[in-house]
Amino acid sequence: MKKVLYTDFVTTESLVEELLGKKEIKKAITRNNLYKFWGKIAGEKFAKKSKPYSMLGGGVMVIACENAIVAQELTLRKTQLLVKFEPYLKSLKLNVKDFKFDPKKWSEENID
Repeated sequence: MKKVLYTDFVTTESLVEELLGKKEIKKAITRNNLYKFWGKIAGEKFAKKSKPYSMLGGGVMVIACENAIVAQELTLRKTQLLVKFEPYLKSLKLNVKDFKFDPKKWSEENID
């Protein structure tokens, strides 16, 4: 019987390094960091009733809203929100030009 030597192990560090080097992973981490700032931008009242959902092409961030009323309120404040968001965007080197507030994306199970 031939003895099998296990010498081709890959270290955890090399796996993590390889994953972090992938463009898609970097993009996901950066977006996740950006989403964490939403509470500071929207304020406590709206942070509980809305949450970043996804990004669309052209720099449009989709925000899930608890209901149409919240979506309307945030739409009315869109310009102010974009101005408040600007320093965070610059620090992460991202470009968000617009928000789309969508109550259809809201799901209680997806909310932290």
